[in-house]
Amino acid sequence: MNKVLFNYLFNGYLKTILKVTMIIYCFGIILNLFEEIEFFKNLNSSILIPLSLTALYVPNIIIKLLPFIIFISSMWFLLNLRNTTDLLTMKVFGYSNFRIFFILAFISFMFGWMVLFVINPITSTMVKYYEQTKSTFSRDIDHLVSINKNGLWIKENMSNGYRIISADGTRDDVIKNVTIFNLDKKNNLINTIYSKKADISTNEWSLKDVTINKFEDGISSQSYLEEYSIVSKYNYHKITSLFKNFDTMSFLDLALNYDDLQKKGYNKSYINQNLNSMLSMPFFLFIMTALASILTMNTLKKSNNFAFIVAGLITCVAVYYFKDLSLALGQSNRISLSLAVWIPVIAIGLFSSIGVLQINEK
Repeated sequence: MNKVLFNYLFNGYLKTILKVTMIIYCFGIILNLFEEIEFFKNLNSSILIPLSLTALYVPNIIIKLLPFIIFISSMWFLLNLRNTTDLLTMKVFGYSNFRIFFILAFISFMFGWMVLFVINPITSTMVKYYEQTKSTFSRDIDHLVSINKNGLWIKENMSNGYRIISADGTRDDVIKNVTIFNLDKKNNLINTIYSKKADISTNEWSLKDVTINKFEDGISSQSYLEEYSIVSKYNYHKITSLFKNFDTMSFLDLALNYDDLQKKGYNKSYINQNLNSMLSMPFFLFIMTALASILTMNTLKKSNNFAFIVAGLITCVAVYYFKDLSLALGQSNRISLSLAVWIPVIAIGLFSSIGVLQINEK
C-alpha cells in the first residue's frame, strides 16, 4: 500500500508540475511573440522567424520562474488532495502531513538538480542560438563589444571613421596591452596607438606608456608619450554590464570554466552570483513546496479555493520582492552577491521549518 500511495503522489505531482509549466509556457509564447513581431515588423522576414525565436527563448524564462511554478503546482496538487478527501484517506493509511510534504519537497529538490544538469544546458544553447539569430537582423550593430579567448575587442564609430580596440581583458578598471586602430570612412589606417595599460573607469580613458604610429601620404612617423587620453563611448561599468547576462551559459559551463571566464574578463562577482543562484535553485524549490504545504495542509476541511489563490499570489509577490531586495543589497556592495543569493533561501527556509512542524501536529 505504501508503494501505491507513493506512486500516486509522485505521478500526480509531476503531472501537476507539467500542467502548470505548459500553461505558463503558452502565456510566455503569447506575450513574447508580440515583442518579436514588433522587432521584425519592418524587416523582410517570415512570421515563422519570430515564432521560432519565441519558442527558443521562453524555456529560459520558465527556468527563472521555476520556484513560483513549483509553489503553484504544490498548492494545486495539495488542494486537490484535500478537496477530494484523498488527504484524509492517506492519513488513515499512516501518511502524516510531514511525510506527504517531505515526499513532494524531495521530488521538487531532485527536479531542481535535473533541471540544472539536463535541461539548463539545452535552454542555454537555445538562448545562444536565439541571440545569434536575432543579431543578424539587428540594425544597431555600429558599436560592437566582444570578450573572447583573445581578450577584449571593441569597435566604435567616430565622426571621421571608426576605431578598433583590442586588449588583454578588463581587470579592476584597468586593461593591459592596448592596441587602438583608427581608420577613416574609406577604411584607410590613420594611426595606431599602443599602450601598456589604460584606466577605463570613466569615458575618458587614461593610457600609460603610449606609442603612436601615424600614417599620412605613405609616410609613417612614431612618437612616444608617458600619458595619453582618448574619449570612448565605453567605460569599465558599461563593458562589464554587457556581460552580466549569463543566460547563454549553463550551470555546467559556469562550474567547469570558472577560471577561464575570469581570464576572459568576465566579472568574478557576477560569475559567483549566477553560479550560486543556479546552485541554490533546488533548495529554493524545496522551501517553496514547504510554503505551499503550510498554506494548504493546516486543516482537512474543504474551503473556498479563492482564498488560497489570493494567499498564494501574496506569497509569490512577497518572495519575489524579498529576493529582489537581497540582490539589491548585494549589487550596492552592502553584502556580497553570493550571500545575497542565499539569504532568501536561508530566511524562508527557517520560517518554513517552523510552519512544517506546526502542520505536522494537525
